[in-house]
Amino acid sequence: MKKINNDQLSVQVNNLLKEGDIIFSSIDLLVCRQVARETGSWSSHVGFVLKENNQWMVVESKVPFVCKTPLRKFIQRTRDEQIMVRRLKQPLTEKQVGKLKQLTEKHIGKLYHSGFDFDSDRLFCSKLVYLIYKEATGVKLGQILTLETLINQNPQASSGLWYLWYFGSVPWQRRTLTPASQINDPQLITVYSTVG
Repeated sequence: MKKINNDQLSVQVNNLLKEGDIIFSSIDLLVCRQVARETGSWSSHVGFVLKENNQWMVVESKVPFVCKTPLRKFIQRTRDEQIMVRRLKQPLTEKQVGKLKQLTEKHIGKLYHSGFDFDSDRLFCSKLVYLIYKEATGVKLGQILTLETLINQNPQASSGLWYLWYFGSVPWQRRTLTPASQINDPQLITVYSTVG
């Protein structure tokens, strides 16, 4: 695929989006790249898009809390212009989009969970997408797994990262959810990708 810069990428993505589209990226931090590798994916981050004041915004959970980020800024953070936009096979209704917007406002400012605990009150990127989509549309995106199952399902994974991340005591039965499980969800179709 021909290399494009962030400005061209922003224009291309901007022109094809529909409200509620789910956007995946690759955060250019060592730990994020490692998490992506451990989960068998190129992507380490996910959010979804809504239009606000005629501008595309990405709803995301990132350090330190849930926020809305202009699309251009979201794309600038990705590594090697790696972006994928996926969409539910069944188009969202106006009512569902309205519900996404309403739920987004309820979650803005909620704290990030760096331990990726699905059962915590705090959020992380894939959990935010899962919870809002489930409530707004009834669709459950991705697969909730224990850390132990996640490691066992990914032969390339090494428990070394997790021992470091959890300071030597991995909560193996903690339930979590990854961008990788959402990017591969068969309920979605890809409408744009720079990833070969």
